[in-house]
Amino acid sequence: EALTDERKIDWEGCLSVPTLMGAVPRYTKVRYQATTPNGDEIDRVAEGFHARVVQHECDHLDGILYPMRMTDLASFGYVEEMTKPSE
Repeated sequence: EALTDERKIDWEGCLSVPTLMGAVPRYTKVRYQATTPNGDEIDRVAEGFHARVVQHECDHLDGILYPMRMTDLASFGYVEEMTKPSE
């Protein structure tokens, strides 16, 4: 659950899309709830990087990979090329 309309674009990578990275917009503050295998309830608020990771991993549960969330595919490419210093 997004707790703000604010989104931040930042770089992501994933073992499901090896050697590639892209700039992905994500909500900056989210709330998530779950039940552990032992039956304990989890109810947490996440901000910043933690919020980004939660959204990334929850997307996996829905069959969504980060490139599907990208708004500009010009910022999608091989890590080696995307991190190369400008000449």
